[in-house]
Amino acid sequence: MKKLLCASCFTLLSSALTANAAVSPEEAARLGKDLTPLGAERAGNADGSIPEWNPANLVIPPDFEPGSDHYPDPYRDEKPLYTVDVENWRDYSDILTEGTQGLFEKLGPDGFKMNVYPTKRTAEAPDWVYANARKNATNARLVEDGQKIEGNLPGTPFPIPQSGLEVLWNHMVRYAEPFSQTYDVYYVGSNGSPILSTTAYATAVYPAFETPDEEVGDKPWAKLRINYKAPARRAGEILLVHEPGADYTEGKGRRAWQYLVGQRRVRLAPAVAFDTPNPAVAGTSTYDDAGIWNGSPERYNWKLLGKREILIPASNYAFLFEKKVEDLLGEKFLSPEFVRWEKHRVWVVEGTLKDGLRHLYTKRRMYVDEDTWVVAAGETYDGKGNLWRVSFAYGARLYDRKSGAGATGSYDLLQNIYNLNGKPIPGKFENGVDKNSKYFTPKGLSRGGVR
Repeated sequence: MKKLLCASCFTLLSSALTANAAVSPEEAARLGKDLTPLGAERAGNADGSIPEWNPANLVIPPDFEPGSDHYPDPYRDEKPLYTVDVENWRDYSDILTEGTQGLFEKLGPDGFKMNVYPTKRTAEAPDWVYANARKNATNARLVEDGQKIEGNLPGTPFPIPQSGLEVLWNHMVRYAEPFSQTYDVYYVGSNGSPILSTTAYATAVYPAFETPDEEVGDKPWAKLRINYKAPARRAGEILLVHEPGADYTEGKGRRAWQYLVGQRRVRLAPAVAFDTPNPAVAGTSTYDDAGIWNGSPERYNWKLLGKREILIPASNYAFLFEKKVEDLLGEKFLSPEFVRWEKHRVWVVEGTLKDGLRHLYTKRRMYVDEDTWVVAAGETYDGKGNLWRVSFAYGARLYDRKSGAGATGSYDLLQNIYNLNGKPIPGKFENGVDKNSKYFTPKGLSRGGVR
């Protein structure tokens, strides 16, 4: 494990006996001072390569039209500070994830590289999210073996995390805003040919955030509905997921339903979870790989490894909103000229499979951006301990909202394939969801299903 970056991290790592306890009022008072309101280190790093957090530094391009749902790249004229490639990547190993190093070993000779740009730290959330984080720091607690949070208001439950599970929960229930989008999902086979796996229309709402002054309790964090449009064999299918906001205990976790055209009925879908291969990406990732991590944490023992400074994809406006998916797909990896990398501080969380439980991955490691609580990068390992899949999130801050958008991609180093999931088709990203509550119910699926 790389050297920890802050003295406080040593304290965190020694807190195993109190991992489920809230922090003291004195510690919580750091929020909004030397820590950002959501718990990141406000200051930049020692050499200045990571700046101080300041949302006021957000650059809004003059050609942005509020309400257009199109977000032009404000950094289109920036030049890379440097490029990491097959010739020099070992010189940068201290700021590369283990997964990224694996990509260079496997794909570096084929031209995989990373163009590194100046780091932006403009992530922001509403004031009520900040106020709730301050309260949660002293009140929210993990119970039921980490499967449930008690005493948390909507937003970030553990802004000063003391365990790997707390960091993971921060990602799982992070602040987000409703959206709709049409997107294509591709995977690229070992022969280098891109294959359209899915075209879909997704809508998401976040019920827990509609009542910011009430404890989350049984409220869902998200309700997500996906209407599949292609390929022909899946056209007309619908998937509905209700993701819990605080409770994954038995009978309280994820609820999922599917409308299947061939059966013309809505069915519960308990298999939409864990390591079930995800048909949306042609089985090249699992359901809990979506967003790099989602769902119940119950099958792993989670360990907080501390903080690192690493290179992650960030501020990827052109990638998300201007380029077609087909433009991004190279034969073995995403076209490097369209991916923007920045140095950020991340929390490192490692999960090892519990004795007696099964999963395709015996170990997984995630790198959680301290400013957004989004898992920015991750890697998984097979039963023999081999590095298997390496994943990244390609996100960007929305100018007129206090949230972001993003897509994820995964490289399978054992099968020599990769995928890209969730990138909106240009012009097909929409802020907000113009649907009533019935749209996100099983009956709504039945009414909307193809007959």
